[in-house]
Amino acid sequence: MEKPTLEQTAELSVFAARSLKAMLPGGTDAERLERFALLCSEPWTRGRIVQRIGAAATSEALDLELRLLRRDLMLSLIGRNATGACGYDEVVETMTIFAEEAVRAVVRVHARELAERLGVPSSPEGVPQDLLVVGMGKLGGAELNVSSDIDLIFLFDEDGETRPTAEFPNARRSVTNEEFYARLARRIIPALNDPEGPGFVFRVDMRLRPNGDAGPIVSSSGMLEEYLYTQGRDWERFAWLKGRVVSGPVFAPPKAFAQQVKSIHDLVQPFVFRKYLDFNAISSLTKLHELVRAETNRREQARGREGCNVKLGRGGIREIEFIVQTLQVIRGGREQKLHGRSTLPMIDALVEAGALAEDVAHRLSAAYVFLRDVEHALQYVDDQQTQWLPRGGDVLRRAAGLLGADPDELWREVEGVREFVASAFDGVFHVNEEKAEVQDEGRWPLGWAEGTPAAPEMLEHLLERFGYGAAAAANGELASRILSLVRGRRSSMLSEEARTRLRRLVQFVVEKCPEWIERSGARVISPAEELSRYLQLLEAIAGRSTYAALLYEYPSAAARVGRVLAASRWSTDYVVRHPIVLDELVDARSSEMDDFTPVEWSAWRESLHAELVSAEGDQERQMNYLRDAHHGAVFRLLVADLDGRFAVERLADQLSALADAVIAEVLDLAWSGMPGRPEEPPHFAVIGYGKLGGKELGYQSDLDLVFLYDDPDPDADRRYSRLVRRMMSALTVQTSSGKLFDVDLRLRPNGENGLAVCSFEMFSRYQRNIDGNGAWLWEHQALTRARFVAGDPDLGRRFEVERAEILRTPRDRTALAREIGAMRARMLEGHANTSGLFDLKQDRGGMVDVEFIVQYCVLGWSAEHPELVNNFGNILLLEMSARLGILDETLAARAACAYRRYRALQHEIRLNAGESVPARVPAAMIEDEAQAVRALWRSVFGEDGPERKSA
Repeated sequence: MEKPTLEQTAELSVFAARSLKAMLPGGTDAERLERFALLCSEPWTRGRIVQRIGAAATSEALDLELRLLRRDLMLSLIGRNATGACGYDEVVETMTIFAEEAVRAVVRVHARELAERLGVPSSPEGVPQDLLVVGMGKLGGAELNVSSDIDLIFLFDEDGETRPTAEFPNARRSVTNEEFYARLARRIIPALNDPEGPGFVFRVDMRLRPNGDAGPIVSSSGMLEEYLYTQGRDWERFAWLKGRVVSGPVFAPPKAFAQQVKSIHDLVQPFVFRKYLDFNAISSLTKLHELVRAETNRREQARGREGCNVKLGRGGIREIEFIVQTLQVIRGGREQKLHGRSTLPMIDALVEAGALAEDVAHRLSAAYVFLRDVEHALQYVDDQQTQWLPRGGDVLRRAAGLLGADPDELWREVEGVREFVASAFDGVFHVNEEKAEVQDEGRWPLGWAEGTPAAPEMLEHLLERFGYGAAAAANGELASRILSLVRGRRSSMLSEEARTRLRRLVQFVVEKCPEWIERSGARVISPAEELSRYLQLLEAIAGRSTYAALLYEYPSAAARVGRVLAASRWSTDYVVRHPIVLDELVDARSSEMDDFTPVEWSAWRESLHAELVSAEGDQERQMNYLRDAHHGAVFRLLVADLDGRFAVERLADQLSALADAVIAEVLDLAWSGMPGRPEEPPHFAVIGYGKLGGKELGYQSDLDLVFLYDDPDPDADRRYSRLVRRMMSALTVQTSSGKLFDVDLRLRPNGENGLAVCSFEMFSRYQRNIDGNGAWLWEHQALTRARFVAGDPDLGRRFEVERAEILRTPRDRTALAREIGAMRARMLEGHANTSGLFDLKQDRGGMVDVEFIVQYCVLGWSAEHPELVNNFGNILLLEMSARLGILDETLAARAACAYRRYRALQHEIRLNAGESVPARVPAAMIEDEAQAVRALWRSVFGEDGPERKSA
């Protein structure tokens, strides 16, 4: 069907027909249609609305003008929206602007009339005070519908009394500020709410104020604070998420009024958004939604299922809002961009934050607009505050006509949209999934959690039955730790609800651990070891109920954690140290990462930068944001790695690119906080060496860095030295969120005796050995793996040119081979190995041999083959050298395969033992690989090379 014409719209909307008749009681249909067309000819801007309201000087005149204006606005929106002249955005924006300006005008006019008799409310210091009208719900979210009520809360900032002023000198008596505002409130509500003449302005609902209907009609900021932080319930956090002051200054100067508004905002924000990721919110809102859905189902059943509620019913508007608000409350304490009040922009922000998948978010946005359009059409019919869409009858015919749809077609689309929304809601809240709790409590001995004397022995028998083995069960340690968790000191400090949730989670983990290790792949550990690791995590988070809530509410996340812990000892320690990374398990992006994911962290860095800017002036908070963001990103990579979705080389690319992004952000942060810095960006570059430079970074790798500057300012050395100190602090200092990296600066010119930062000219002179006291061969070997990481791009390009020229310097290959052999001998002696195992990195035939061969090729042959100076990594440079005829192709290919296997084995070992433990395996395990590497060495250098001296 096509959109209706204005004439058809007037017939379909009972309200429009009735209003047009009231406006022109003696007019013809043509005259009424002409008036309708005039009202619909242009949108109602804020300027037009303010101009219309401003003509009313008295409360009586204002009351009438607001009601007449509402009628005109409604007719305009009905006509424009039905005929397609405007869409959802204009409707909600117009209604929100009208509500804001109506509230401001009513407050202004009635407050001034009261002040004529009572004076101006003032603080004890004499600062004029204003009534602060907080718009909640859809008014606060700037998404008001056409027949909505407005949820208001009346507040004032400071106690005090009214007093005469120059503008109001004739006040007859003084009253407290509270009494003045209470009188004002009792004037405002009927001025907006009561039907008079052309109708009402807005229905006013005051039930969201502190203590609801039982509370005072107006509250001070002090009373609000006490209420929220001593009695505030979780549902009120969701309500206040939308709250904003919609009134304007009447008595107070603009600056003082802004301060009064800010004091309310600063009071409410910590109540709504916790500093941590708050998964307790899931439980709270799920319970609230269950009550709403049950009541709506009851009402729909009472009406014979002859329709549906497009707002409160299953798959309705409210479920979309619940999804958005819950994810906001969970994550908003740490992500400033989630503090918005409007649903559609917050859906986009949740995608950016990784809380919603992009395709789901796109469909939710479309569903929200569609359902709101249906809601508006239902309300256009007769200006009723209804969301009930009947299965048939006159209302359905009219509403469908106003949407330009056939009734049956409309119902099919409504049902499809509701089904998708309900499915999305159930997916977010796991409505149809069981919680992380056991299915048969009877399997657990009676009284085990109460600490009865027999509890330890009962638990030991239970653990044996669950498959933990007789020896592990009889040991008593696991049973003791379980009992300590559920009735220890930390759990005793939790609420009864949180304590019950923790107990059920512990039971769930105990029953499921044997199952999780069966699914963890090749990395097999005993059920007892898996349970021990999981208990270690639960012991770390027992006092922080939000993490236990996450695992309890998301059983799939609890299972995924179990598989992560089973896969690696290092990953267990990582999660225990940084439990905030558990949030990544419910991040919509975490399952998307694999070998085909672009090595691109710019969007991640932009998001991090916004968080750092939001915490400007709070250095500790900025440091923690940096660490939490990095830990979360690393964990996302770790999960993909443990799932087998990354090759070792691709993972190293991702970890190196992530480190680049962190260093660039740390540089920006350090520079922006420098007092007395120039306005332009620093003429400064961060150079990465070693694993960072070669893009072979591991989870715990140190960063080998060199800092350069090229700035003619006489104060440059001091300024950039200070910048480096700030950067080192940001990178290495331990905070409550841990640290970012260990940093090694020993590869700078003159090593540990050199300056932390040096000029580009000094670096160039040193590398070229101009004065005879410059770089040694090993420093040029290190330079083969160096690259520009962050800072001034021009200086970075100059470094890359300088590096290439140095590496392409012609060298005597015989002398070069001799020096590299001597360096290899020194490294062998510096890394003793008496373990009887093969050291993958340091032993002959291992990784260092391959790296030295590559460095020999680069230093010895780049003058003839300049493409070798490209920092492509050891495997690709081996292959390039073979194609150029420098290396035997067969031997080079075998050595490349060996190097690739070494890296995979090293990665596997470090996942369980950490970076500091030498990566060693039985020699027989890599015998073929070691022989391949040594064969290449003999081919290149003409001899077997050095051997480690016997101990």
